[in-house]
Amino acid sequence: RTDLKAAVAWYGRLQGPSTPEQPLHPAAVAADLSVPVLGLYGGADSGIPVEQVAAVNAILSTRGTSRITLYPGAPHAFFADYRPSYRPEAAQDAWRQALAWLADHGAGPLPR
Repeated sequence: RTDLKAAVAWYGRLQGPSTPEQPLHPAAVAADLSVPVLGLYGGADSGIPVEQVAAVNAILSTRGTSRITLYPGAPHAFFADYRPSYRPEAAQDAWRQALAWLADHGAGPLPR
């Protein structure tokens, strides 16, 4: 999309097998992103290893326009307030960061 200004990714898979529905994963395209992306990940996510998060963050850091915030101790779905995995402190900080990220990159103003 040519009008996309920024994006936020919430604890999505970073690597995995190619499927017709998902032929590429973020790790495969991180070096080629055309807009700034903020990733928000839990350090205790059993489905997304911290090593994968660190590897993608290292790729993003070479570009200087995207980054990942890792919440130590937060599991997968730490933002889902209807699940036992909800972590209020991480969720509130992640929401603040997401809104600021989008606003800072011209995708706002957004309600805070």
